[in-house]
Amino acid sequence: MQNIVDKILDSRWAWRVARLLLAVVFLSSGLAKLLDFQGGLAEMRAAGLEPDWLFNIATIAVLLGGSALLLLDRALWLGAGALVVFLLLTILVVHRFWALPEPQAKAAMFWALEHISLVGGLVAAAIASRLRRRLEGQA
Repeated sequence: MQNIVDKILDSRWAWRVARLLLAVVFLSSGLAKLLDFQGGLAEMRAAGLEPDWLFNIATIAVLLGGSALLLLDRALWLGAGALVVFLLLTILVVHRFWALPEPQAKAAMFWALEHISLVGGLVAAAIASRLRRRLEGQA
């Protein structure tokens, strides 16, 4: 059984699938803001971000650019780092559970915790990418 698990964890397809699964949330959000630009602008205004068009374009660029680097496993550390900064800023700007009344505070706290979990996944992906490159003799 351990041999099967080892083969799966060492496989290129499992590494590709893991990166895809991690990128889905960023890809979908970035594409939604791109395809429904007015909706993205409304999100930026609701968060108090002005000029809304600039923040929407920057958000799209970070979400789609970071996802691309994650999916391609090229400068994955850079894509993951950009997405980590985005997630942490989102907690500070949008999901400010410490400053909101109930029940908004509880919902915002769960979003913040989800973002923290994604930060962990992105850091793990950056570490795994580096280790895989070392093992393959590319680093």
